[in-house]
Amino acid sequence: MSPRSDSGAPVGLRAEVEYAAGMDGTDAEAPGQAAPSRADSLFAHAESSISEDALLAAARERAVDIGAGAVTPAVGALLSLLTKLSGGKAIAEVGTGAGVSGLWLLSGMSDDGVLTTIDIEPEYLRLAKQAFTEAGIGPSRTRLIGGRAQEVLTRLADESYDLVFIDADPVDQPDYVVEGVRLLRPGGVIVVHRAALGGRAGDPAARDAEVVAVREAARLIAEDERLTPALVPLGDGILAAVRD
Repeated sequence: MSPRSDSGAPVGLRAEVEYAAGMDGTDAEAPGQAAPSRADSLFAHAESSISEDALLAAARERAVDIGAGAVTPAVGALLSLLTKLSGGKAIAEVGTGAGVSGLWLLSGMSDDGVLTTIDIEPEYLRLAKQAFTEAGIGPSRTRLIGGRAQEVLTRLADESYDLVFIDADPVDQPDYVVEGVRLLRPGGVIVVHRAALGGRAGDPAARDAEVVAVREAARLIAEDERLTPALVPLGDGILAAVRD
């Protein structure tokens, strides 16, 4: 059992995380009504704290219209931050969608940086190109590639990218992680979205193909001694790791 401070909160780094997330059992409940946990409150605050401009809002609306997934604004802000911290000159994205995540990535890139984004759906690539054009981003700053990501990634050069963002079919995450790590230069960052699968990835009873693949991708990252990983509870779970 963790020691407690005078306030009753647990002491120590792990315990502080537990306390901040509302896992220590100290949440108050109104009579007859369960109060939101601290974890729920923190998540809701983080997800609602970022606003998007008109260009991002338009791209998001188009994504909804065609059923393309789009990162939440909070995940987008994290992508922009990680891109800037990585150096942001060469970025690879698996899963273009309608360009929402691409706009966030580009916002953190250097003025001469190039985003390489891959998707198998021609309509997604068309809408992403529209989003980039509306944002005033010239064709020299983006490289949109149609095709199966497993095949396209093998054609990209080793250790040539500052950040690799994976937001595609969870079943293929292990393949994307292997290729993504290969692409990273030393100091580069790999970012995997949908690392939580709505909580199923952490459910011992869940054994479907998506869960098995996401767990395998997480294992590959955790066991790679070149990588320092962290799991961030935004969107559908962000697993990020920096390469030594």
